[in-house]
Amino acid sequence: MKFARMEKGGFSVFMLNIVLVEPEIPQNCGNIARTCAATGSRLHLVRPLGFDISEKAVRRAGLDYWHLVEVFDYENLAELFRLHPEAAENAWLTTTKAPRSYQEAVFTPDSWLFFGKETAGLPQDFRERFYDRCIRLPMVSEARSLNLSNTVAVCVYEALRQTGFPGLQATGEMAKA
Repeated sequence: MKFARMEKGGFSVFMLNIVLVEPEIPQNCGNIARTCAATGSRLHLVRPLGFDISEKAVRRAGLDYWHLVEVFDYENLAELFRLHPEAAENAWLTTTKAPRSYQEAVFTPDSWLFFGKETAGLPQDFRERFYDRCIRLPMVSEARSLNLSNTVAVCVYEALRQTGFPGLQATGEMAKA
């Protein structure tokens, strides 16, 4: 079920899909939504959610960029794959248990990046189904994991880098003193 849509300026040519499976922390979702807004990526939320995403709650949280994000909401992963069968062909799953680095992934403009809930990650059966599409961010062995929103940002910008940052303004203007 789609519940929000980017209205201003149309859609980016680059339509990377960010999927949060059972996210628990609203601040992470807010940060990820902002990353999606800044990059023209779609945000897909798979229930249950650990927070309220009603229009009233979004307004109360001061998410003034929410209107720039195309957001979809699903009861479960089965519903997402039923509505978007192409997601299975273009899936990349992030997990600390992955045997390869995110830099080994070959992203395309229509990639689907899946991220699990903060306390448990993605379900084991889901990881096993897409074993060859599991990636991780390198880190020291003593660290349990990176923050979810940081992981999303790194992966999104790697996908954008690989595809030439389509639709994004690559340079700004600095005022000289």
